[in-house]
Amino acid sequence: MIKIPGRLTVRTIHGRNGPFNVGRLAASIGEFVIKDPQLDQFSEGVFEGEFLLLEIRPASYFAGGRLVVEVRAKVGEMLLTEDGMLVTQHGPRFDSAEMDPLEEEGVPASLNSSMPEPEEPAPQVAAGEALEPHAPNVPANGQEANPDAELFGLLWPLGQSVKLDPSVDRALFRHQVSRLKELGYRFQAPTQTWHTAA
Repeated sequence: MIKIPGRLTVRTIHGRNGPFNVGRLAASIGEFVIKDPQLDQFSEGVFEGEFLLLEIRPASYFAGGRLVVEVRAKVGEMLLTEDGMLVTQHGPRFDSAEMDPLEEEGVPASLNSSMPEPEEPAPQVAAGEALEPHAPNVPANGQEANPDAELFGLLWPLGQSVKLDPSVDRALFRHQVSRLKELGYRFQAPTQTWHTAA
């Protein structure tokens, strides 16, 4: 684990599963590719600050009939100095055939657009008891389940500021980011939190 100052350039790539973000971190010890889920919250731009690198390792994938080998860093914490500047064409080069991290993790494309329904455990029946008809997933007060409550879990109800947990499933994280944008929240890079526009 090492904490270093650096400059992170974030680009949005439009893949077959939809848009995703990748980053290039330029630091005194080298340049690294960043494919952490937390980048999916960011807009394209250049961000300066200190980065806690948990791991540096080689990675490879096939794209467009060629083998791409890169040095990746896993970032634990980012202490950014301010919101990012717009990316210029003179920044680091990004490959338009960049592989979506969801594909690298082996997640089917359909999971990116719709979250799977959780399976309900089978009801426990003691010997001699009759099995009662099972009601659909309806709360005790008779109202239908709130999809946002299911999507955000313990973060629901959302407050004026929201800090997402990037350690959740990557497809779920992207879905949460997308929903926050729909609800009018804006991401603030220095604190990595979402705030309402009101």
